[in-house]
Amino acid sequence: MNQQLGKRFVKLIFRLKQSLGRGHKELITAASVAACVLLLHSIGLLQSLELAALDQFFRLRPNEPPEERITIVVIDEAYLKEVGSWPIPDAKIAQLLEKLNVHKPRAIGLDIYRDLPVKLGNQELRNAYKLMPNLIGIELLANDKNVNVSPPVGLNKDQVGFNNVLYDLDGKVRRSLLYWHINNQVHESFSLKLALLYLKSENITPTTAKNNPEYLQLGKAAFTRFEGNDGGYVGADARGYQILSSFPPKCQSLSGKFCSFRQVSIKDVLADKVKENFIKDRIILIGSTAPSLNDFVFIPYSSSLMGTAKPLPGIQLQAYFTSELISAALQGRPLLKVWPDLLEDLWIFIWSYLGTVTTWRIRHATKSLQSILVCCLVLTLSAYLAFLYGWWIPLIPSLFSFGSSAIWMTNHIVHIQEEWKRSKGFLHHVINTIPDPIFVKNEQHQWIVLNEAYCRFIGYPNKLLIEKSDYDFFPKHEADVFRQQDELVFRTQKPQEHEEEFTNANGQTHQIATKRSLHKDSAGNLFLVGVIRDITQRKLMEEQLKRTAAELFRSNKELKLKEDHLRHLAYHDPLTGLSNRKFFAEQLYESLHWAQHNKLLLGLLFIDLDGFKQINDTLGHEAGDRLLMTIAGRLSNSLRASDTVSRLGGDEFTVILRAIPNVQIAGTIADKILTSISKPVVLDGYAIRVSASIGISVYPYNSQDSETLMKQADAAMYCAKHQGKNCYKFA
Repeated sequence: MNQQLGKRFVKLIFRLKQSLGRGHKELITAASVAACVLLLHSIGLLQSLELAALDQFFRLRPNEPPEERITIVVIDEAYLKEVGSWPIPDAKIAQLLEKLNVHKPRAIGLDIYRDLPVKLGNQELRNAYKLMPNLIGIELLANDKNVNVSPPVGLNKDQVGFNNVLYDLDGKVRRSLLYWHINNQVHESFSLKLALLYLKSENITPTTAKNNPEYLQLGKAAFTRFEGNDGGYVGADARGYQILSSFPPKCQSLSGKFCSFRQVSIKDVLADKVKENFIKDRIILIGSTAPSLNDFVFIPYSSSLMGTAKPLPGIQLQAYFTSELISAALQGRPLLKVWPDLLEDLWIFIWSYLGTVTTWRIRHATKSLQSILVCCLVLTLSAYLAFLYGWWIPLIPSLFSFGSSAIWMTNHIVHIQEEWKRSKGFLHHVINTIPDPIFVKNEQHQWIVLNEAYCRFIGYPNKLLIEKSDYDFFPKHEADVFRQQDELVFRTQKPQEHEEEFTNANGQTHQIATKRSLHKDSAGNLFLVGVIRDITQRKLMEEQLKRTAAELFRSNKELKLKEDHLRHLAYHDPLTGLSNRKFFAEQLYESLHWAQHNKLLLGLLFIDLDGFKQINDTLGHEAGDRLLMTIAGRLSNSLRASDTVSRLGGDEFTVILRAIPNVQIAGTIADKILTSISKPVVLDGYAIRVSASIGISVYPYNSQDSETLMKQADAAMYCAKHQGKNCYKFA
């Protein structure tokens, strides 16, 4: 299935490559290389390299202090010689367990097969089993009964865990098996049993994970279940509940040797030579380290860049598994996790794209090599830092896609450069036969071919101009325009003609029209060809015509301004700036016609200030004028934009209310005007209060012609004055 998906992906990339243009060359190359790498990865050709890289990350991980929660009681070669037989007699095992139990360990793990009695002392061993509920024995599970190894006789089911180990294709152990289903029964591993016993004292019990009920939650850690294609694996055996083991870091002793767990010999325990604090409140693991028993495995720490791999005793592997579970549950130590497949594929594509971009855009052998080395270092460091935080991200496929893209693009660049030389020679021969100034530029905006007419026009020799750019010879503002137009042609791949300024070597500025077009050779190299025409004389004539037209326009504009000013004076009150009686009459006539046509109401307000003559006589005409300007501003601010306020003369004002929904609205607006006018006005240091009397007539209720509406509003205003002023009356 993976192979079919890979082939479909390659076909898709090939079709895209045919349909897309040269502007997508980097993307197409990156996608093609990434597709090939993903195909290799999907069939497992990169698996061994990726696992080897993971092993090196384990070895490079910083050292940490020794694990103080676990002590290993080792059965070494010296003790086997002393006893003289294997398996060790049951009496010796019973004595060992009793010695350990005195110091109250949290859990004891017996990593020795004891399915059959061994010499004398079997009953004593069974009695020891009964007195030690914190003892865990081992069994070997298999579907074939002939391969099974039964648990020790005398231990109940809860005191037995399987010690099956998962081997990768290279013979190493990188995964831990927590649960296994056989014959509809769930079995727990030896290391998980020990970890649960230890964590029980910390009030930590196994639950289902919040983010996924199929995952195990233990304290601070949720254990993600291993899938067959996780990380660098391809089609791995994922039976049971497996996790990627993160193998707690080693520590380095003063002697320079690597160690991770405290080890004591069985001989010292039996002779009471082991300190109590090495046993009390710890997990005690009992197992063999004797070479003659051949109980050894290979783990990531076994490998090295140089030299042969060194195996690890099986008892230490169980200690690693147990320590990993406890550290994750108590301290939240990061577990080894992997990205989703889609994110891994995207990561590989990104590095493939970087490989193409780095090589294609630098195009310099030494600089490209340096950039490639730096990128490889950055990728490796990124993968290593992610590993330190518990993430296993693809390293070998990413490096392979990056390197392959760089190599492919390097070969392509060599081919392009060969075609480039041939194309330059051909272009130089052709354009020298044309009398117009012609230039040819590359994608870096450098001149690569110039005809003799262009060199004469610019005033510099050909040798000085070749492989230079506009910025080396022209003022910056001119060079910016040239670059902008060049970019437009490169981007659109369509011919463009543009008028520009051009300053030659003698400082003379010309107006030119440049026609630019794009050409491509057989290798895909792009050339920008520009043909120049000198339009200086034509531009001078056009400029003269523009100046003549501008003078005519300016004269017309001044005349229009004068007309607008006279019109403003004719229709506006010079004191308040409001519209005058003439404008009011025209607006009232037009508003009535509009109201009739749209069947709407129209209100007319006549406003006269109360006591204005007294203020004028007391404070003077200047103060009266300022009062009128203030009242005019308040009236304008009290109305809608569609209403019209006018000054008829003296202290008389009118308001046209267009499109009012009902008669009451006119009264509401009149109230608002009265409130606004009655606010104090400061004149020459005195706070003056004035009021107003307002008469209101409404079309069509009071009349349908303007003259009658005005008379009725005027009469209503006098009625308001006679009834006490500072009020309004309807006609």
